[in-house]
Formats: sequence, C-alpha cells, structure tokens
Amino acid sequence: MKTIARDVRDREVREDAQDPDADFKPLTAEEAQRLREKKPSISPWRVIAIQVGAGLLVALAAWGLTGRQNLGWSAGYGALAVVIPAAVFARGLTGRFSSLNPGTAVFGFFLWEMVKMALTVAMLIAAPRLVTALSWPAMLVGLVVTMKAAWVAVMLAPGRLKLKDE
Repeated sequence: MKTIARDVRDREVREDAQDPDADFKPLTAEEAQRLREKKPSISPWRVIAIQVGAGLLVALAAWGLTGRQNLGWSAGYGALAVVIPAAVFARGLTGRFSSLNPGTAVFGFFLWEMVKMALTVAMLIAAPRLVTALSWPAMLVGLVVTMKAAWVAVMLAPGRLKLKDE
C-alpha cells in the first residue's frame, strides 16, 4: 500500500515540475553562423594526418634511438593499426549516405565504429605474421602514441587557442 501511495505522490510531483524544454529557443541562422565561426569543427582528415605524423615520428624514434630496425617497423605497424582503421571510419562517416537523416547518421556511426574496431583487432592478430621479429612493446608504444595524437589535433584546432570573447 505504501508503494502505491509513493508512486502516486511521485507522479504528482513530476507533473507539477516545470518542463526543462519549455525555455528552449532555437538559434537563428545568424546565431548559428556566429557559433560555427567561433567554434569551427575539426576535419577527421586533419586528425588522421596528425596521427600519421605522430606514428612516423615514433617509428623513426624507436629505430633511431635503439638502432634496431625491427623496433622501428614494430612501432610503425602499431601506428598503422590506428591510422588505417581511422581512415576507413572517417571515409565511412563522410560518405554521401552518412547524413541522410539523424537515424541513418547514428546507425552509420555505430556501424563504422564496429568496422574500425574489427579492423584494428584483425591487424593486431596479423602482426606477428606481417612484421619480422615483431616487438610487442614497441608496437604498443606506436599504437598508443598514435591514438593519443588525436588529442593534439583537438588542441591545435583552428580557433581553439583564441582567448578573447571567452
């Protein structure tokens, strides 16, 4: 009996509460344009380009600092295990069917994310057969550094470093 009374009381409180969407006001075209200029989006291809650069640097550093060619190839393959799936993901999201409607966009995002993860796992499984004298630690360093380079791309985004009007 107490449960039923509590449910009725909770329902009454929820009905009396103010709707949080009541104050929602859509942006005008001018306001939306100003917001886009103030906070420009980051191209996925720019992020991938920065990841390629980071992967190349870590592979060259592994090779140059140790003098062992297999460490450079291992780190480079780890970087490729991030860059190639990311490029497939970006291509899938920027295709013509990706933004037909919101439902298609959400489905496409999850579909391409699954493809990206499967491709990454497949590349990691294939690594011992493709890289001679594979060094797993070097490959993982290349993979992690390349993944984290996406944050560098976000930090270097146009309009990100502006301090006025914020």
